[in-house]
Amino acid sequence: MNPNSAPAQANTRWSHVGLCVVDLARSMQFYCDGLGAVPAERYELNTEQLPGLGLALEVGDSAAIVSQMITHDALRIELIEWRRPGAVGTPSSQRNQLGLTHLSFWVSDIDSMVERLQQFGGTLLPQTRQSPGVDLVFLADPDGTRVELMAATD
Repeated sequence: MNPNSAPAQANTRWSHVGLCVVDLARSMQFYCDGLGAVPAERYELNTEQLPGLGLALEVGDSAAIVSQMITHDALRIELIEWRRPGAVGTPSSQRNQLGLTHLSFWVSDIDSMVERLQQFGGTLLPQTRQSPGVDLVFLADPDGTRVELMAATD
């Protein structure tokens, strides 16, 4: 950090985190019904409406997406369902992998939230259950993105 630079917070305002999903309805169930997020703006965009969209989204000449914003307190997540071309790749499988490694949420009861999220397509990663001063466990969302649940220890 450069001590001579102006504070970044005076020049920036955080917007959102983008999350590529295969099935928007399934992801909405997981994040909204499961974790309590609230649907916000929704956009259906394609290159026929917006020439150059595919190039702006770094996928070539042709693209069609549904962009669904969800909110939870101050957190905003953009769930992006790719209709053309389809989604590719795999999410991070460990925390020392470059890029986004996980989303994290405080919960009051880890076990009941794990059960709840499994009903909405989550997959428990049992080897991640630990208590290093805080109870925590990871699940994978329906597309494999890791979600950390944390609860204060008593």
